[in-house]
Amino acid sequence: MTDVRAELNYLRVAPRKVRLVADMVRGRKVQEALDILQFVQKSSAVDVYKLLRSAVANATVKGGVDVDNLYVTKITVDQGPTFRRFLARARGRADRINKKTSHILVVLEEK
Repeated sequence: MTDVRAELNYLRVAPRKVRLVADMVRGRKVQEALDILQFVQKSSAVDVYKLLRSAVANATVKGGVDVDNLYVTKITVDQGPTFRRFLARARGRADRINKKTSHILVVLEEK
């Protein structure tokens, strides 16, 4: 069994939001996961969909892998660096706004 990987770094969506989508496709067949992601009403579903398609493309380039038998064995969402922005408030003060980023890793294996 050979595994195929694809990574997406510095996605401008908080990891907590992406994990909701990642949990839906973990452990499923690739075609089933792609079908699910097409109809999920979350903005990060589009990015996870593209990443999964990229992993399948990596498998076809690698060769010797039957794409119909691929499963999503591992999908992890880790937190990337946080962009810090400031918002002007009353009386000359400033509030910090944290814009979080995500790193996503998809591993596909053939069963």
